[in-house]
Amino acid sequence: MRGVMAKTGRVLALLALVALGAMARPVAAEVPKPKLPPAKGEKCVEPTEVMRRKHMDYLLHQRDDTLRRGIRGGKYSLRECLECHVTAQAGQPLPTYGSPDHFCSACHQYAAVQIDCFSCHRDRPEQPAAGQARAPASGDGLTGPAIPVRTLKVLGPAEEKR
Repeated sequence: MRGVMAKTGRVLALLALVALGAMARPVAAEVPKPKLPPAKGEKCVEPTEVMRRKHMDYLLHQRDDTLRRGIRGGKYSLRECLECHVTAQAGQPLPTYGSPDHFCSACHQYAAVQIDCFSCHRDRPEQPAAGQARAPASGDGLTGPAIPVRTLKVLGPAEEKR
């Protein structure tokens, strides 16, 4: 009799745990997501899930093309990202990196990621003066003037040691 009562008690405890588990809400549903400002474009160059995971790979590849091959602009250029994703709210100036209204800041602060892109590059699109057309994409978002490709020299292993 004692064994039957113990077994019944364990079964009831197990049923209670199952019932409590079924009533509990998943924890993931309660995790807040970053509030992203809307983009200008209708769709990104890649699907959202791909960009969330691989945008840095694309930017680094574009950086290598620009620095080593002189290829500016392109599908994954930082300038193109900023043109679409850094937008002003009605009546407000364009947000700067560090502001919660800046597209890059919203995700990077949420993920506790520090980036150094904007120590050299602009953090928002260039704004033309009133009545002027936007400057061509020759500088690719650098704060200073673009370096002509003919002035760049790629050093080989022997020259790097000098």
